[in-house]
Amino acid sequence: MSAYVITDVEITDADLFGQFFERVTGTVEAHGGRFVARGGEIEVRLGSWTPRRLAIIEFGSMEQVRAWLDSPEYTALDDLRSRAANINMVVTEGL
Repeated sequence: MSAYVITDVEITDADLFGQFFERVTGTVEAHGGRFVARGGEIEVRLGSWTPRRLAIIEFGSMEQVRAWLDSPEYTALDDLRSRAANINMVVTEGL
C-alpha cells in the first residue's frame, strides 16, 4: 500500500534551503520515493490551516518511508534542514 509524506515548510534561509533541497531529492529517490507536489500554488478552501509551502512525497509503503526517514543519508541532513526551515511533517498510508 502506498504511503505519503506531507510537509508544510517555512523557509527561514533560502540559500541553506536550496542546499537541503538539492541533497534531499537524491535521498528520496534512492529509497523509492517521488515528489508528487512541491512548492506549487496553495489555495485554502476550508479551515484555518495556512501552509506556506507544501511538499508531498509518494513511497510504495510505510516501510519505505520509515527506511528513508531513518537512513543515514537523510538523517545527515538534520542540521542543514533545521537551519534552513521550520518543517511540519505527517506520514499517511494511501489507498
